[in-house]
Amino acid sequence: MGVRGLRLSIRWWLALAFALIAAVTAFAVATVFSSRASGAFRQRAKELFVGDAFVAAEDMLIQVQTGVPVGRAVANEAGKQDLSMLLVDGRGHVIAAAGDLAGVRVPSAQDARAISRALAGRRFVSEREGGRETVVAMPLRVGHFGALLVAGTQPDLPAELGIVRKQIVEAALLAVLVGAAVGLFVAALISIRLRRIARAAAAVAQGDFDAPLDVGFRDEVGSLAETVNTMRERLQQSFERLAADRDRLHQLLDRLPEGVLVVSPGLELEFANREALRLLPGLRDRAPLPEPWTTFSLRELAARLLEPGAEPAEERLTADDGRAFALIGVPAAASAIVVVADVSERERLERAEREFVANASHELRTPLTTILAAVETLQAGAKEKPEDRDRFIRLIERESARLARLARALLVLARAQTGQEAPRTDPVPLRPLVDEIAEEAPAGVEIRVECEPDAVAVGDATLVEQAVRNLVENAIKYAGSPIGVVVARKGDELSIEVRDSGPGMTAEAASRVFERFQRVGARDPGSFGLGLAIVEQAVRVLGGRVTLDSAPDRGTSVTIVLPAGTPAATAPFGRAA
Repeated sequence: MGVRGLRLSIRWWLALAFALIAAVTAFAVATVFSSRASGAFRQRAKELFVGDAFVAAEDMLIQVQTGVPVGRAVANEAGKQDLSMLLVDGRGHVIAAAGDLAGVRVPSAQDARAISRALAGRRFVSEREGGRETVVAMPLRVGHFGALLVAGTQPDLPAELGIVRKQIVEAALLAVLVGAAVGLFVAALISIRLRRIARAAAAVAQGDFDAPLDVGFRDEVGSLAETVNTMRERLQQSFERLAADRDRLHQLLDRLPEGVLVVSPGLELEFANREALRLLPGLRDRAPLPEPWTTFSLRELAARLLEPGAEPAEERLTADDGRAFALIGVPAAASAIVVVADVSERERLERAEREFVANASHELRTPLTTILAAVETLQAGAKEKPEDRDRFIRLIERESARLARLARALLVLARAQTGQEAPRTDPVPLRPLVDEIAEEAPAGVEIRVECEPDAVAVGDATLVEQAVRNLVENAIKYAGSPIGVVVARKGDELSIEVRDSGPGMTAEAASRVFERFQRVGARDPGSFGLGLAIVEQAVRVLGGRVTLDSAPDRGTSVTIVLPAGTPAATAPFGRAA
């Protein structure tokens, strides 16, 4: 097991830390105290030796004064105190010597320096041999005596110094034991408090927020306990708010008209609202996601949404019982959300609308036949004034051709929406189209055209014409004049923008303008609100897109984007049926 795998309780390592601190401190104190004690003892021994030297000198002089010979008196004192003594006269000549200096007639150089200091009237004290021996030289002013040199070892105090050192060691060991005991006690107290904090934190981690933590002393550990308490209370409040928000969210989702499914990464159903349970009766919370349809795999859709980098997905399907469903899948952070809607009624409505368009285009053939018959009659000489006759004939002919194109466009649109027939993909030159629309504008309406001569779109000519005409006619109805038509190529796409400077519309109104039978501020009371809806359907069938930008008092701009083509020899608009 590595060092990182070892686990040592705080009570033990803190006790060891206290013991180590006490040991280091005791060692430092013992070292300093022993050194100072040794120095003090040495100084004290030196002072005692100096005192013994002076006593020996006095006793020697007393013996000399009582008639004891000088040599004997020096020998007596040297032997009594185990000293070495050297007595010299005023010239430094040896008078008597005893002890280790017995028989010396000429002092050594070191002793001579000490004696010369004494003869000069100054006391001299020094140590030699590493401090084990002390030399004292003192002046004597008695008779012909000049100076006395006393040498000897200092009083030995090993016993006293050993006692001190022993006591120091005992004190150090006691300090270590006391430090370890105190550390163990303090560590036990801290460990108990930390364990309480750890238990409280573990309870919070398991979702138990009801047990308060006793703070105890207001120290750092107490502050930590108080922080844990505050965290517990705030987490409890947060979880309560989350639970309340979750309940409100569930209630909101249960009120939605669409079914909502939340799927976990293991393809298990985490949540299903009331509508989802109604649409798909086999759903069960915390159970594997079922396959409600044989024609479509719900589990495959959820699996795609759970993949990294997944994008939202839309699917439409028809169930075995004939019901139509629309599915919208949205990838979430750690789950997938699938919205299920029963669009059977919507499908029926759209089918009815397509039938309405087909019926309307079919009914337009009757007036077209009448108009064409009238044209033939007029051309046969029904009108007496040639100028008026020709003018009305051209008008009727032009409108008849336009109605024929309209009928065909509506039929193409209906067939494309039902999947019966795909629209044609021919090159459609746009400059003749927009010029013709501008020329046919009502009196007083100015249409400003910006279009390159070779601008060509790809699609069915009748649908393209119908979409552009409806945009311009819609702008005339809602905004008046002037109206701008701008055609521009951007890469492989061609945009046709129709903009006006009318009153504009709100965001809410703009979101509904492409719905059928929506009339937003039209000045023409005969408008049915089908213009932009037909535009949107025609553009979608052509594989393009249409966008609207509008705001109150800022006008409206509608843009059609279609695939771009290359110029080709094509009959101009208004000349082909």
